[in-house]
Amino acid sequence: MSPRRLWAVVQKELRQLRRDRITLAMIVGIPVIQLLVFGYAINMTLRGLPAAIADEARSSASRAVVMDMLATGVIEPVADADTPAELMDLMRRGEISVGVVVPPDFERRVAEGREAVQVLVDGSDTAVQSAAVQLAELPIADTYGRARVEPGRGATAPIRVVSFYNPERRSEINIVPGLIGVILTMTMVLFTAVAVVRERERGNMELLIATPLSRAELMFGKVLPYVGIGLVQTTLVLALGIWLFDVPVRGSLIDAYLAASLLIVANLSLGLLISTRAQSQFQAMQMTFFVFLPSILLSGFMFPFDGLPEVVQWLAELIPMTHFLRLIRGVMLRGASLWELWPDVVALVAFIGAMMTLAILRFRKRLD
Repeated sequence: MSPRRLWAVVQKELRQLRRDRITLAMIVGIPVIQLLVFGYAINMTLRGLPAAIADEARSSASRAVVMDMLATGVIEPVADADTPAELMDLMRRGEISVGVVVPPDFERRVAEGREAVQVLVDGSDTAVQSAAVQLAELPIADTYGRARVEPGRGATAPIRVVSFYNPERRSEINIVPGLIGVILTMTMVLFTAVAVVRERERGNMELLIATPLSRAELMFGKVLPYVGIGLVQTTLVLALGIWLFDVPVRGSLIDAYLAASLLIVANLSLGLLISTRAQSQFQAMQMTFFVFLPSILLSGFMFPFDGLPEVVQWLAELIPMTHFLRLIRGVMLRGASLWELWPDVVALVAFIGAMMTLAILRFRKRLD
């Protein structure tokens, strides 16, 4: 083996890497992104859970209990409610994760050592359940403020946490709906990311240029076949989730498919935009990885969304899967309708419009 010839090959590979900006970005970008995400963004200790409080007692003692709960930092009021029914309505729509109910006879319940406060929790996210349990550990002052009822003292704990939608805390109920988003993000973006590049590499672009197709017709024509494929994948995951893991579908199945369709088109439009930038199929796959990684880590699938720093949450709102997880979990687990979850529907529609417009504008029916 000649060291001189070996060094020549090494130099050639280094020059090629230097010219390949996508590979160079992955070499530097992947470690940096993962370090920043896991070091700063991921936080398993949840604070500031969106909550609403229905204080039916409206006394100084009940207000003191509410203030004690707010002082823990676990919950943060984001909506108003007067009755438990209003709390449940807010929770079903996904506006709150925790609801606190203080009954009208709060002071008498405390004096008798009975259950005095209920904390209603959205159990579709097991991490929220674990965080809300901390509220049950608060002591409660009695009617006259002479003593405090400690957790676990007496026949009944003074604060009771009630979990809805997943009282058994089964992780598969939370994971399976999210897996629909993971699979659709991974496959749909990848399929269309290589679509235009594949035509160019196989020499089919010359035929497309010679046709009277407009840029918009070509882009939409590339997207539509994969919508059916995405719906087949959605059906497969739903069927296996219901059959193998007994995952409930409490809402309309039509709403679940409409939510999946929005994510499918959003990912396909993003993949088309990537395909107009990539020079080869390998580059398209590399760029897809940069989309897939944040979607998994920041959308709320692997780690609690409420545990992310506020700045990272703003960035996560730009990810289609973030909105899809709210839609699919709201429909399947909480029985909500898409109309009740309209902010996330609007966000996905806006994303689709922006990505498709950029993809059409960037695409040129030319070989150069």
